[in-house]
Amino acid sequence: MTKPYDLEERTFLFAKECRAYIRTLSKTTSNIEDGKQLIRSSGSVGANYIEANEKLGDKDLIFRLKISRKEAKESKFWLRLLHELNPDQKTLSDSLLFEVEELRKILSVIITKTSK
Repeated sequence: MTKPYDLEERTFLFAKECRAYIRTLSKTTSNIEDGKQLIRSSGSVGANYIEANEKLGDKDLIFRLKISRKEAKESKFWLRLLHELNPDQKTLSDSLLFEVEELRKILSVIITKTSK
């Protein structure tokens, strides 16, 4: 699958794919609770990136980008946990883990270049 160049669209697709992944998991207490956390953090990656694009100044831009990156790191944590506890769904979680790491790296580069 070709990744969109538009980061707003890419973060939207990431959140959407996380929700689709969660629907494939068995309905255990841990999957439900960890899935809720993943839904929150994956959606927040894109939401904060969109807010960064509507910046009030350079400090606000960097602040929102850092929150978006932090949420990507949190999403990675929940994905790793779900990945380990659901070995039958590793193909789906592998692609999401790869994508969240790519998003984190992209956000880090934007933060670094904007801070200079």
